[in-house]
Amino acid sequence: MSNPRIGFIGVGMMGHGMVKNLLAKGFPVTLKVNKNREKAADLLASGAKEAKTHAEVAANSDFVIICVTGSPQVEDVILGPEGVLSAAKKGLVVIETSTAEPGSTAELREALKAKGATLVDCPLARTPKEAEEGRLNTMVGASDDDFAKVKPVLAAFCENIFHVGPPGAGHTLKLINNFMAMTIVASIAEAFAVAAKAGVKTDMLFKVVSMGALNSPIFQMMAGGAVEGDLTKMKFAIVNGAKDMRYYTHLAESLPIASFVGEAVHQSFELAVALGLGDKMVPSMIEAQEKLNSLQIVKKK
Repeated sequence: MSNPRIGFIGVGMMGHGMVKNLLAKGFPVTLKVNKNREKAADLLASGAKEAKTHAEVAANSDFVIICVTGSPQVEDVILGPEGVLSAAKKGLVVIETSTAEPGSTAELREALKAKGATLVDCPLARTPKEAEEGRLNTMVGASDDDFAKVKPVLAAFCENIFHVGPPGAGHTLKLINNFMAMTIVASIAEAFAVAAKAGVKTDMLFKVVSMGALNSPIFQMMAGGAVEGDLTKMKFAIVNGAKDMRYYTHLAESLPIASFVGEAVHQSFELAVALGLGDKMVPSMIEAQEKLNSLQIVKKK
C-alpha cells in the first residue's frame, strides 16, 4: 500500500527537517514555500513538489501539515484567500504542529469539520537539530481514531508521540510546557545578572549548578553559552518566547487561574523584544540583562 500524500506548509527551522524525513520515508510531499525559499531548495531537488497556493496544497493531499509561527499565521493558512479551507474535502486531515492558542484551534477545527475535514493539534518539542534527525516529540490532541490516522505520519519525524487527550489538549499542554521552559530561561538570565553584579564569577556559578539538581539541558544551552560566548545554542527566538508566554497568560486568564509568574516572565520577554533582541535566540535574554543593568556577563570571543 502506498504512503498517503502529504502537503506541508511552513518550511522553516523545524519544517525543513520534518519534510526531509517525510521524503526519506517515502511520502510524496507537496510544499507551499512562503519566506524561506533557500530552505526548500534541497527538498525540491529531493523530490518534493511545489504548489502556488495553500488551496493547491490541500487539493493534492491526504494530510496537510502546518508548521508556522502561531495562531494568526495558522488562521491565514486555513481561512485566508486560497487557503486550505477553500479546497478542503471530506477525509482531509490537517496536522497542526504550530504553538497556537487553543481557542483559535477550536474555531478552525469547527470550520474544517463543516467541510468533512479534520484538524488534529500536534505541537512539537525539541529543536531543529532533532527535526533533522527525525527525533522530535509531539503532543497530540485527538480522538482515538484520529490519533491512529496521524501516528504513522508523525512517526516519520518524531521519536516520541504522546496522545495527551482529546482535541485541544495538545496545544494546551504545549503552552504549559513552554511556560515552564521560558520561566527557566528568564530565571537563568536574571540569576547571572545578580551574580555578576554581586561579584560572583559566572563561570563558577555555571560549574556549581552544572553539578547539582538544577542542571538541565536548558541550563547548559543558556548558561553554557554565556560562559563560552555563544548565545545561539538554544534555537528558539525571543520574539517567539514572548508570543508563547502571551498565549499562556491568555490561557490562564480564561480558566481563570492567577498567573503571577507567567505575567512576570511574559513581561521580561516583551522587554527584551523592546530592547531590539526579538530576533535573537533565547539565550540572549542574558544580553537583555546586560543592557538593563550595564553589565558584562557573556564571555567575549
